[in-house]
Amino acid sequence: MRRTDCASGSQMKCIKYVRLDDVDPAGLAILLNRKKIREHLIEHRLFTVDTVKHWVRKKLKEDSLPGCRVRAILADHQLAGWCGLQLDGNRYEIAIVIDEGHWGLGRRVFQNVMGWARELGHEAVLIHLLHTRPQYRFLRKIAKSVYKSEVVGNEFTTYELTVRQDP
Repeated sequence: MRRTDCASGSQMKCIKYVRLDDVDPAGLAILLNRKKIREHLIEHRLFTVDTVKHWVRKKLKEDSLPGCRVRAILADHQLAGWCGLQLDGNRYEIAIVIDEGHWGLGRRVFQNVMGWARELGHEAVLIHLLHTRPQYRFLRKIAKSVYKSEVVGNEFTTYELTVRQDP
């Protein structure tokens, strides 16, 4: 598995993907509780160190399932967010949560997670964006289909993406 994304001699940030239990739970709680992150996620209570530890245990179980991969994102050794491929019923969804100070990394993280989907043999993946998020033209352009969906009582725009397998 490709664990880093660094361009040699470049000014671009080096991205490294690590297991969620390899990052400080207090730092993860701070990140997950940030207002800008919470605006685009399903409403939930603020995290404490204990609830983050519980959340990490759940994500590690997800990570251990066939076809899934969940990682923390480090940008130049700083916690920038988390991402992964997770089960959504009998399909797989991409989750990407990035701190506001690192939003410019989103496209690279997306490309890396799509690479994981290819590596894991997926034919298609879903991306659910809460209705508060703007529609993304680049996702609409590459999506096989785009539709409204409901997850845990919340409205989402769902993009179904074909995973192109390398020849």
